[in-house]
Amino acid sequence: MSPNELLPIIMVAGFFTMMMIGVPVAISLAVSGFVAGFIGFGPMLFSLLPSRMYGVVSNYTLLAIPLFTFMGVMLEKSRIAVDMLDTIGKAMRGLNGGMGLAIVLVGVLLGASTGIVGATVVTIGLLTLPVLLRRGYKTSIACGTICASGTLGQIIPPSLVLILLADILGESVGSIFAAAFIPSMALASIYAIFILLLGWLRPDWMPAIPLEERSQTSRLQLGKDILSSVLPPLLLVVAVLGSIIAGIAAPTEAASMGALGSLVIAIVSRRLSWQVLKQTLHGTLSISAMIFLILLCSQPFSLAFRGLGGEALVHDLFMMLPGGELGAILFLMAVLFVLGFFLEWIEISYIALPMFLPVFLGYGTDMVWLAILVALNLQMSFLTPPFGWSLFFLKGVAPPGVKTSDIYLGALPFVVLQMLAVALVFFFPALATWLPEAIGW
Repeated sequence: MSPNELLPIIMVAGFFTMMMIGVPVAISLAVSGFVAGFIGFGPMLFSLLPSRMYGVVSNYTLLAIPLFTFMGVMLEKSRIAVDMLDTIGKAMRGLNGGMGLAIVLVGVLLGASTGIVGATVVTIGLLTLPVLLRRGYKTSIACGTICASGTLGQIIPPSLVLILLADILGESVGSIFAAAFIPSMALASIYAIFILLLGWLRPDWMPAIPLEERSQTSRLQLGKDILSSVLPPLLLVVAVLGSIIAGIAAPTEAASMGALGSLVIAIVSRRLSWQVLKQTLHGTLSISAMIFLILLCSQPFSLAFRGLGGEALVHDLFMMLPGGELGAILFLMAVLFVLGFFLEWIEISYIALPMFLPVFLGYGTDMVWLAILVALNLQMSFLTPPFGWSLFFLKGVAPPGVKTSDIYLGALPFVVLQMLAVALVFFFPALATWLPEAIGW
């Protein structure tokens, strides 16, 4: 192996080493890419870098990221999401495991309207975990349900994960959104069935809401609450996603209408104030800046990796695997799952996928199907110890009596359920490919 062939391996190892000692991800990407590229080619390789960075900041599709982020942060900061959770919880009435089921349903709605895992987990955790524990829910089950439901925003459109995967894999955002719809609903249904079965088999772990508490809210008042706090965000989500999937609007255009719609909902519900608007803009800026900084810093890394022949090394590695295309996909799923124990989804997306992508292009793999498999796999990274971010988010807002071990144990059954969802999409690709083909994407 020549020195230049060793450089991609050293570059990747250097990146992980800097990550492990606490250097920020974006800086680790840029430094490892610049150093390895300069050693291998001198300044010549980076003559392409300005145009690549300009391509990122001028990408019209990526403009949807801050717009969708604004929509989600506005619904969270104006406490519309809080009202939605409270109302759906009351609507479960006397069902064993009803509050757990309500949390899953709220996770679906918040995932479709906010797409921000941290905000969803923190909101649901603050509001429901003390109540669930007070009502006799098993601590680990309560924690696992909150963490898993909060991660649904990673696979339910309009997810930031799906937007970035569409950019990486060269597919339209609309086709990826359409492809994710059935698998995301299937995953939420798997969660719901698990909770209902657990409530039926072990009612002492997930007791129903007491009768005296249910009687405090009349059916008429409950209906009014649903109309005022659940219906507006639901209609907003349907309008935004429906316009994208139906081909009426491009993702960026729909995102701008979603941002405006969240603002209108906050005004109509009398939740908009200068403080809420300031917090929303600050949250949107912070999240968008983090994503775009990593996008920009990944450019020297990917440019150096390709220029130094890293793609050829990865291709040769995959050719050694048995099973052809399916074996390569299984290997990719295993790599992403392991990386999910230590890295965030955006880091995995811009490190692993660009390395492996040429292999699947060579096989002629359906990129839409691959994108959904990857998205479901990346979603598990939020639940897998020791660095699952959903687990950290919940621990930060959990009551003092809740141990880290309770949160970890509660997440494990849902990791298994997510593996089941990945297996379903792997063995039945039509779950991901049927809807885009049916609507002509």
